[in-house]
Amino acid sequence: MTKLRCATLLLAGLVAAMPLRAADNELNVYSARHYQTDQRFYDDFTKQTGTRINLIEGSDSALMERLSSEGASSPADVLILVDAARLWKAEEAGLFQPVKSAVLEERIPAHLRSIDDGEGSKWFGVSRRARIIVYNPDKVDGEKVRNYADLADPALKGLVCTRSGTHPYMLSLIGAMVEHMGAEKAEQWAAGVVSNFARSPRGGDTDQIKATATGECGVALANSYYLARLMRSSKDVDREIADKVRAVWPDQDGNGTHMNITGIGVLRHAPHREAAVRFIEYLTSEQAQRFLAEGNNEWPAVESVKIDNPALEKLGPFKPDPLAIGRIGKAQLEAARIVDRVGWR
Repeated sequence: MTKLRCATLLLAGLVAAMPLRAADNELNVYSARHYQTDQRFYDDFTKQTGTRINLIEGSDSALMERLSSEGASSPADVLILVDAARLWKAEEAGLFQPVKSAVLEERIPAHLRSIDDGEGSKWFGVSRRARIIVYNPDKVDGEKVRNYADLADPALKGLVCTRSGTHPYMLSLIGAMVEHMGAEKAEQWAAGVVSNFARSPRGGDTDQIKATATGECGVALANSYYLARLMRSSKDVDREIADKVRAVWPDQDGNGTHMNITGIGVLRHAPHREAAVRFIEYLTSEQAQRFLAEGNNEWPAVESVKIDNPALEKLGPFKPDPLAIGRIGKAQLEAARIVDRVGWR
């Protein structure tokens, strides 16, 4: 266990035992991101502003449950989540408060923010990731898997692998399909994917890539950063796995590749609201955007910021789907019903 992780767990215990008091020079962050590289932007924010970061890390569900339990006495100022479905769920639970910021409106594209009802956005995307198709060229013709719709083609029977359809990453993709195709056609697609399974869904995205590399699967879905991690790994075995698969940016002749985000919002009972807004604005700076994106092999949310990532560059340019993240999150309710009806478990 790293020193950083130990410190985080110790702080979590202290905060649980005794709520923090409001102070102008501190900010309490609840984060579902668990990348050690994130410490760079926390430290940089403190260096630039003098504001101390008190960091609590946990799963999205655990953090939202904690916030619900803490209620108005919660010490948390901001919540960081890593998926559209999770952000929408937190918004629906009333955890966020609206924020009006000229900086954020200028830097963060509208489709990467929650829908503004006139009072301001309740969360903001600060980094982007894509949901790609990976395939084994010894088992599948790459020309046959250029689109998400292709995964339901009967020609791929016994070849498709995914993680559980109940996982937020999958709910977000299926939600996007609902928005683009309508619920009926999206369900037909989902049923087709299920009928093509090589095995029952299990494991995470890295497991799908590994199973595709070994030939247990012919084709799979994964978030782009999982493949980039393997490509950039210091371990020979990881790079060998990446070398055995090929990646596809789906739907390049249509809607574009499905995108998801890391997002952040100011919490309803934030004791340090001004510092919270200032922190989110800081995250849109060029330096912080690079820290966020490069730390997890993602793309900046601020489109003018460029990063140096050999793995992503090797995957090549692509057309992203501009569908509003807020619409994707809302569509997860229908996506969950579809998953249940077609047995994507």
